[in-house]
Amino acid sequence: MTTIILKPHKDESARRFHPWIFSGAIAKIQLDKDYPFPAPQEGELVVVQSHGGDILGVGHYQIGSIAVRILEFGVSTLPPHFWRDRIASAYQMRESVGLVRPDNNTYRLIHGEGDFLPGLIVDIYADTAVVQAHSAGMHLHRQEIAEAIVAVVPAVRNVYYKSDDTLPFKAQLTGDKAGYLLRAENNELRTKDEEEFWSKENGLEFRIDWLRGQKTGFFVDQRENHALLERYARGKDVLNMFCYTGGFSVYALRGGAHLVHSVDVSEKAVDLVRKNVARNFPDCTNHTAYATEAFEFLADIKDRYDLIILDPPAFAKHRDAVKNALRGYRRLNAKAIEQIRPGGILFTFSCSQAVDKEMFRLAVFSAAAQVGRKVRILHQLHQPQDHPINIYHPEGEYLKGLVLQVE
Repeated sequence: MTTIILKPHKDESARRFHPWIFSGAIAKIQLDKDYPFPAPQEGELVVVQSHGGDILGVGHYQIGSIAVRILEFGVSTLPPHFWRDRIASAYQMRESVGLVRPDNNTYRLIHGEGDFLPGLIVDIYADTAVVQAHSAGMHLHRQEIAEAIVAVVPAVRNVYYKSDDTLPFKAQLTGDKAGYLLRAENNELRTKDEEEFWSKENGLEFRIDWLRGQKTGFFVDQRENHALLERYARGKDVLNMFCYTGGFSVYALRGGAHLVHSVDVSEKAVDLVRKNVARNFPDCTNHTAYATEAFEFLADIKDRYDLIILDPPAFAKHRDAVKNALRGYRRLNAKAIEQIRPGGILFTFSCSQAVDKEMFRLAVFSAAAQVGRKVRILHQLHQPQDHPINIYHPEGEYLKGLVLQVE
C-alpha cells in the first residue's frame, strides 16, 4: 500500500485524531515497488506515517488541499468488516436516541466526519437509503457501503446513489455517479415515471424526490427545530421564508397557526410545499404559497406576521464569501426585525459552514441594533443528533440558529 510520509512536526493534528491530512504537510509519497502508476490514484487507500516512522492511520487519498481523509487511526489496513461495523455503530446511535420510530422514518444515518466516515452522507427515507459521496474514495467503495447499509438497517431495501453533483470536479472517476446500487424486487418505489414517494418526520408526511430534489431529496437537519416552532405556532400569523419543502409551514399548521404563508423563489419548491400541505391537511384553507424573491416579499410586509422563519440557503460556501454573507444576514434579519409585530417570534438560521456561530450572532445583533427594537434571545439552535459533530473535527458544525422575541 502507498505510504504518505509527513514532514517533521506535521503529525500533531493526526495524533489528536483530526481526520484531514493537508497536502502541505506531506514530505514524501512512497510507492510500492510494483505500483503501476507514477503517483497515487484518486480515492485509493493509503497509509499515513509520521516523519519518525509511526503509523498514524489509513485513509483515502485525493488530489487537492485535503490530501488524505483518515478512516481509521493507528492501523495500516482497514479491519475486517470495517464498513458494516462503522455503519452499525451509527445506526445504533440513532436507535438509542429515539430517531428510528414508526412515526419517524426520515433521518441521517451517516454524517461524514461526525460518524467517522469522512466524505460520506447517507439519509434514510422509509425503506430507501440515499447515498452521497463527497470524496473519490467513497465513490470507489459505494457498492460495499450499500451492501453494509442493507445488512445493518432492517427497514432499508433500496439504496440510491446520488453523487453527480458532489464528487470532486477534476477527479477522473469511472462508474455511474447516480442510480440504484441495490433495489428490492417488485418494490413500490418510483423511477422517473413512477408515483411520488412519501416519508414520515415526527408523524408528518413529506414528499421525497431523490432523483431531482436538492441534496438527497429533503433537508433532514431541521427536524428538532421544526418541532420547536410547532410549540410557538398556535394562533399565530406565520411567514416561512425560503420555504423549499415547507417543513416549517407544515409543522406550524399542525401547531394551530391562524394562517401560514410560504415563500420561495423556486416555482418547483412552491409546488412541493403545496403538495406537502395538502397531504397532511387535505381541507386546509389557511395556507398560501408564493413564488417570489425573498427581499422583494420582505420589502413591505409591515406588521402582518407575528412568527417569521428565515432559513436561507448558504450565503457563504467558502471563506472568501464570508464578508458578503454577513452583509446578507444583516440585511435579511433587519427587514424581519423591523416589520414583525410587537411581541413577535423570529426563527433565524445560517447553514453556511464558513460563518461560525459567533459571526452569525454578531450579524443578527447588528441587524437588531440597526432597527433599534428590543430583542431577546429565547433559544440558540444547532444541528440535530443525527448530524453529530466529531469532537476532534469542529469544522463539522455548520447549522446555527436563534429564536428571538421582538418587542
